[in-house]
Amino acid sequence: MGNEIDLLINYPRSRRNVKERGSKKTRHDQEVARRFGKEFFDGNRKHGYGGFFYNERFWTPVVPAFRDYYALDESTRLLDIGCAKGFMLSDFMRLIPGMSAQGIDVSEYAINNALPDVKNMIQVSDARELPFANNSYDLVVSINTIHNLDREGVITALKEIQRVSAKSSFVTVDAYRNAREKKAMLDWNLTARTILSVDEWKALFAEAQYTGDYYWFMP
Repeated sequence: MGNEIDLLINYPRSRRNVKERGSKKTRHDQEVARRFGKEFFDGNRKHGYGGFFYNERFWTPVVPAFRDYYALDESTRLLDIGCAKGFMLSDFMRLIPGMSAQGIDVSEYAINNALPDVKNMIQVSDARELPFANNSYDLVVSINTIHNLDREGVITALKEIQRVSAKSSFVTVDAYRNAREKKAMLDWNLTARTILSVDEWKALFAEAQYTGDYYWFMP
């Protein structure tokens, strides 16, 4: 495996009422969220984001960490798996003009409502079957996406990330280190089908022969 490194350290932390969601969340809410349609992105907060709009304060301070850590420049080929409406891709292109960037997302709604400046770079696709040749990208990034698959799907997605990456990759997934964090994660989660402890994730990475970098999301 690669390195455990928090490249999202500069991403603003949101105030989350984890206990309230845990007490009110229903199976139906999860079913709606897992369709990754309008309800998830721009519908009621109980089904997802409650409005998913670009704001430069989120990814603008984050992408320089990726640039510096992976020595990205205009010759870099980047793939964002789970790109949603392309917010992070847009900020990458703004920070490093001329770089080659593409994104995929399972949500047709997100792709159709993406930022205009990245619409020609993104497409609907599944992380378990990436429509790209081996070694196509210098850096493959997947933020809080592959955990939405079941365990077998996660392994397949990790192998696909490994296959299309010529150099580096970075993923973040829902994880916990103790019972308190596990309860918070289960209370907050709407879409993840695979939620594991940090040690269990590391074992799964090894099983999938994933050699890229990684970190965790904890609400």
